[in-house]
Amino acid sequence: MKEQIKNQIITIENEYNVKILYACESGSRAWGFASKDSDWDVRFLYLYPPTWYLSVDLETKRDVIELPIDNDLDFSGWDLRKALKLFYKSNPPLIEWLHSPIVYRDQAGLANRLRSMLTQFYSPHSCFYHYLHMAKRNNREYLRGDTVWLKKYLYVLRPVLALRWMEQSTKPVPVRFDDLLDTILPTGSTRQAIDQLLLMKKQGMEAKHGPAIPVINAFLDAEILRLESKVGSQARIQTSIVPLNSLFRKMLDDVFKEEN
Repeated sequence: MKEQIKNQIITIENEYNVKILYACESGSRAWGFASKDSDWDVRFLYLYPPTWYLSVDLETKRDVIELPIDNDLDFSGWDLRKALKLFYKSNPPLIEWLHSPIVYRDQAGLANRLRSMLTQFYSPHSCFYHYLHMAKRNNREYLRGDTVWLKKYLYVLRPVLALRWMEQSTKPVPVRFDDLLDTILPTGSTRQAIDQLLLMKKQGMEAKHGPAIPVINAFLDAEILRLESKVGSQARIQTSIVPLNSLFRKMLDDVFKEEN
């Protein structure tokens, strides 16, 4: 499958006339609780040739490449200009991509450059809102009632644990779910229930519904209510976008210098 992914990356480059600089796994495989039925969620950052950006109608051009899911492969990527604008706002999904444990391509030093700049742009305020919104939405949509979509517990637990991590550390949230779990909930009845859920997920329960798990529901409801009271308590980051402008130009020069 990894060879198929790498071949698809080359196909995208040829079809869209772009250079893919970074490609990684996102979602359950990166988080560490994939099942045999899980999709391969490939996310990537790319550049168009310099002339693409020298356009009167630049703001109307599409800056996302999304392919239909095919044979469990889900490809989606952002133009680097869009990605850097989101990096400036401390976009949590992008930060997670840059720290993914499964990387399919890493060229031109882009990922290392962005990771080294993260301390300038990482905003607990922005990340807090993202994770809280994700936890509340998934909890409301999937975990209400006597019968629930069991795997969705993990998609509420992860942002809740991420928020707990942010209360304890100024570092970006770990990508691996086990790292979060071992730090935030090392022991206890809730941890035991989560461990059992993880085992079920890895064994293949992508579409399985079943009875609600009271100990996890109680933990999530209490934590979401508590965390809502902390909205607005995180410091906002105000910094210059100039370094990202410089990085964008540097990437264009380095990637396309042979063609110039």
